[in-house]
Amino acid sequence: MTETFDILPLQDWLTFPDLPFIIAGPCSAESESQVMSTAIELAKISQVRVFRAGIWKPRTRPGDFEGVGKKGLKWLQKVKQETGLLLTVEVANPVHVREALDHGIDILWIGARTVVNPFSIQEIGETIGKADVPVMVKNPLNPDLKTWLGAIERLNQMGIKKLVAVHRGFSFFNRSPYRNAPMWEIPIELKRLCPEIPIFVDPSHICGNYELILPTIQKALDLEMNGLMIETHIDPSKALTDKNQQITPIQLKEMLGKLILRRESGGFEFEQKLEELRSEIDKLDEELIDILARRMSVVEEIGKYKQANKITILQLKRWNYLIRDRIETGIRMGLSREFILRLLESVHEEGIQRQIDVMNREDEGRRTKDEGRRTKDEGRGTRDEG
Repeated sequence: MTETFDILPLQDWLTFPDLPFIIAGPCSAESESQVMSTAIELAKISQVRVFRAGIWKPRTRPGDFEGVGKKGLKWLQKVKQETGLLLTVEVANPVHVREALDHGIDILWIGARTVVNPFSIQEIGETIGKADVPVMVKNPLNPDLKTWLGAIERLNQMGIKKLVAVHRGFSFFNRSPYRNAPMWEIPIELKRLCPEIPIFVDPSHICGNYELILPTIQKALDLEMNGLMIETHIDPSKALTDKNQQITPIQLKEMLGKLILRRESGGFEFEQKLEELRSEIDKLDEELIDILARRMSVVEEIGKYKQANKITILQLKRWNYLIRDRIETGIRMGLSREFILRLLESVHEEGIQRQIDVMNREDEGRRTKDEGRRTKDEGRGTRDEG
């Protein structure tokens, strides 16, 4: 099922002759010289169309650098005058919106900390009003697709049609080389639910480390994401915020030169072969679903057997054995441990629920029989008394 949105196609309001479309600039605007020197170098890269810089920085600790504020908007105006680059800044409240619009900012973006608050989204949307300004919406910190989609939907219903989703990764407690786990399945699902929404990727916040940026942006393009927002600083070693994830304009140009741009479709022979392979996938999926359905039937039988013998549903010893055995089998067959574990957890969760449902039905049936028996006995007793 897809949602209904009224979002303008990206090409209707944002021209980009060179692909991929790039937004670049420092995490934070720190000084006029830093902003200008970075922008001048970025303007030499044809793919870079928009200059980004944090003016107001929402930080966890109040003592950390929280941005230069309103005066930084003057520096951005100078960037636009001297380079022709469009401008984008993060806004978190109505005051930010008004000041950004007053200084000719072309695109606004809503950060991960703000997007979780419907009241903030409502206030930002109301302040934008009828201003013809695009809005980019970053995903929330936690892997919550409903919140991300809800913020986009709220803004769209308020009349904002120039919208972009920005995938910046998700906080995840498992060990990972990434600062924020990419969890590509979430932006892909967003695209399925809302096909109209363009999706840009912020590899800087996903990676947290410049060494991971190149493979991440290649993955983004391979997944048909529409653009990239990359933190770029004239001298990252001196950056006041997020120095490890920022790259220089020279590094950005080198990375873009290494990207492999793939087509969305091929010629007749390619499409014919692809269709053959997809047909094979369809057959295998039918078999897989049939096997899963038969597996769940066996699980229900197990639930009935446990119910009859008053045995608990969860059997940790058996579950631990299944994990070890199935993962070993999967690895031998060329599947990743992570994939097998996710599959097992989903199947196990469904199996547990099936057993709970079976036991509940059995319990309800037994209670109904007991109630019927009591009613019958009471009726017999009444006749005896009569």
